[in-house]
Amino acid sequence: MRAAILCLSLVALTAAVRVTADDSKAAPAEGEWQTLFDGKTLTNWKPTEFGGEGEVYVEDGALVMDMGNPMTGVTWTGKPLPKSNYEVEFEGRRVTGSDFFCALTFPVQDDYASLVLGGWGGTIVGISTIDGYDASENETTDFFKFNRKEWYKIRLKVTNEKIESWINDKQLADVELGKKEIDVRIEVEPSKPFGLASFETQGQIRNLRLRSVKE
Repeated sequence: MRAAILCLSLVALTAAVRVTADDSKAAPAEGEWQTLFDGKTLTNWKPTEFGGEGEVYVEDGALVMDMGNPMTGVTWTGKPLPKSNYEVEFEGRRVTGSDFFCALTFPVQDDYASLVLGGWGGTIVGISTIDGYDASENETTDFFKFNRKEWYKIRLKVTNEKIESWINDKQLADVELGKKEIDVRIEVEPSKPFGLASFETQGQIRNLRLRSVKE
């Protein structure tokens, strides 16, 4: 009888250890980077149904969004991501076309916004929308020359107080949220809660990852 009880206890302990180990993989600790794109498959992503979208596939470690009419993209289908106090990093580039190669739609607490890279003819960067104004006409509007086929390091940080963004470690957006109204353009509604899109352009993304940060 004692032997049977001991055996059952060992089985339960082993199962508990396995569950703990699995949980640690599923929920990275604060500050630990979580890979969102493995460079091999579209696991946890689905092509976004914009209408007129191009093909989405993986090539040479990059997520490729072929030129759409007008938009192509992918939307996150994995486990829920943080709504605030997080940081996203990735590399992106424009291969063909002359408009934005990436619009990253992301949560801002209970709202959503988009980081637009190379829009409105190819050089405008910024956050859409703030108080109803697009990235082309609000406080985050900036200009950046993107060379075709050149990779750029992108970083986005969202806290309860701010939205910040960088390209190649040069800070561009630094938005104090306060009572500002944050939203997305209607065209990228299908990208919510977290998604990538390109506009009449082939855009490529690689090394996409996210981590929680302290406010």
